[in-house]
Amino acid sequence: MVQYFRNVKEGLEAMKHVSVLIVLMLSVLIGCDSNSTSHVNEKKITVAAASDLYQALTEMGEQFSQETDIEVVFTFGSTGMLAKQIEEGAPFDLFAAAHESYIDDLIDKKSVLADSKRNYAIGQIAFMTTGDGNKVLDETDLQNDDIKAIAIANPEHAPYGKAAKEALETWGVWDELTPKIVYAENIRQAYQFVESGNADVGIIAVSLMVGSDDNYTVIDDDDYQPISQALGIPSQTANKENSQKFADFITGEKGQVILEKYGFGHPEGEY
Repeated sequence: MVQYFRNVKEGLEAMKHVSVLIVLMLSVLIGCDSNSTSHVNEKKITVAAASDLYQALTEMGEQFSQETDIEVVFTFGSTGMLAKQIEEGAPFDLFAAAHESYIDDLIDKKSVLADSKRNYAIGQIAFMTTGDGNKVLDETDLQNDDIKAIAIANPEHAPYGKAAKEALETWGVWDELTPKIVYAENIRQAYQFVESGNADVGIIAVSLMVGSDDNYTVIDDDDYQPISQALGIPSQTANKENSQKFADFITGEKGQVILEKYGFGHPEGEY
């Protein structure tokens, strides 16, 4: 009899262990299914964007999120630096470049989907001084002795810096003014150099000046190559559908109205 109860006890213990294992296995399966569903339903895209778009895309992202319930997380920087990160596999879902040549290059390298390229804007540059400074009207003012530092984005990896250099070369003053040039990592940092007083003048994206209390004078766009801006979807994205929705928003009527508000021209070159 004792042996019988011992066998029953051992049987119950074994069943208890089996039950625990079943519960654990079900928990894992349910957890995996839950995580999978969460991933599929996650409404969020990460966007790499040129710094000239800071104001325009921030406003655009808020409006898009309100309408679609898709969260947009931005990383702003110089186009060249962001392009390099995407080429190296950075997990961005959309890339809004300050010049279409960077999108073309990434397409050639298979880092951006070829059929995703869309031209969305034409950029403009302007002279900028602070509210307390003298307004710069033309290139001759840059040669004044009281102007010690001129901020531009680095032409090596920032399209707006390249446009600034082209304008200075067109006016024949690049070599003369080179000692005064202060290079910023991107166009927004160039803006901050002037605003903080670390530069007397900046050649800045018009889009960053809209709504500012500082002085700016738009530079004739015949003095530099057109800043034709384009976007594309990185090949490694796992969220192509939502990325395409935001790309459509940027290039659609609502996005174009916001871009025009911040001084951008339409892709066709009409303002």
